[in-house]
Amino acid sequence: SEDPSVTLFREYLRIDTVHPKPDYDAAIQFLERIGTDLGLACQKVEVCQGYVVLILTWQGTNPRLRSVLLNSHTDVVPVFEEHWTYPPFEAIKDSQGNIYARGAQDMKCVSIQYLEAIRRLKAEGKCFARTIHLSFVPDEEVGGHKGMEMFVQRPEFKALNVGFALDEGLASPSDTFSVFYGEKSPWWIKVKCVGSPGHGSRFITNTAAEKMHKVINSFLAFRESEKQRLKSNSSLTLGDVTSLNLTMLEGGVSFNVVPSEMAAGFDIRIPPTVDLKAFEEQVAAWCRGAGDGVTYEFHQKCMDQHITSTEESNPWWKAFSGVCRDMKLQLKLEIFPAATDSRYIRAVRHPAIGFSPMNRTPVLLHDHNEFLNEQVFLRGIDIYAHLLPALASVPPLPAE
Repeated sequence: SEDPSVTLFREYLRIDTVHPKPDYDAAIQFLERIGTDLGLACQKVEVCQGYVVLILTWQGTNPRLRSVLLNSHTDVVPVFEEHWTYPPFEAIKDSQGNIYARGAQDMKCVSIQYLEAIRRLKAEGKCFARTIHLSFVPDEEVGGHKGMEMFVQRPEFKALNVGFALDEGLASPSDTFSVFYGEKSPWWIKVKCVGSPGHGSRFITNTAAEKMHKVINSFLAFRESEKQRLKSNSSLTLGDVTSLNLTMLEGGVSFNVVPSEMAAGFDIRIPPTVDLKAFEEQVAAWCRGAGDGVTYEFHQKCMDQHITSTEESNPWWKAFSGVCRDMKLQLKLEIFPAATDSRYIRAVRHPAIGFSPMNRTPVLLHDHNEFLNEQVFLRGIDIYAHLLPALASVPPLPAE
């Protein structure tokens, strides 16, 4: 009695693509099987050894027009099984229709929703002017460096002739659907403090710990100010403020030895409204203020701040938002608070929207007991079955 689309979704969830050793081969074979069943052309691009991007293509009637790209990633984040009600890779469905599995929201649901929407449209005999490509990429959950970041530089990506892309968004607990038109710039900074060592029984001056104390105070004072700014202004979302967290501390060799060196790692996510050069000057000032021997280095420094226009003058947005109006979907436009592969697509000058059609659903990506209700999942297929015809039928643009 289960809808075949739900059965397919659960089958995909059972493929163990969890880090650090995701079974990418099994995922690609599964998706390629579906693509072949749907009559879609298949291409596999090995962006580096062992990391393959799968492309499924539904050819349009006018291939010269720019295409629509539907992107999703195949990997999922690790789990702590002792905190799960059901085994996280068995895709158990409870009596309310909630399907529990790692990847249920992030983002195996969207992959199957794309495919099942195309299945429905093809069964109805539909065809469209623009080509639709589906890309299934690895490595997104660990930064996308061996996935989309490399793929957008490849000739195979350029040959897709992308005009507009859809990628993942987030669930929304309310009636509204979250739509993301830009992302924060992720900065991972390691601050190192060098100071005087000595015996743990003495008041050593100019220690690494004293300097680190000042560094941490400066960074966390800024964090508190941004936290209060978000709390005090109801019109702001997490994507509108700079988040900052102390995520690593290193240093020390023994309880009775004052260390000569300490280090701290910070994860900072900066919205596109912030001047990145000015922000780095602020970081440098915090480090200078802590004393001599305080340096910082970047382990990640994203400088791209491209956003996708949500004005009616953007024909892609006009098509997307028009369908949502017709379907009476309430949209909430936001900057994505973390990072997705959309940033790499926008960085090569292609408009991209982050959208996962999951409203009335708690946000559980990367959390214990991640689930998606089957009715929410099935409605998502219906939403894509309306969105894809509109996007693939956008009239020729001036440059085309």
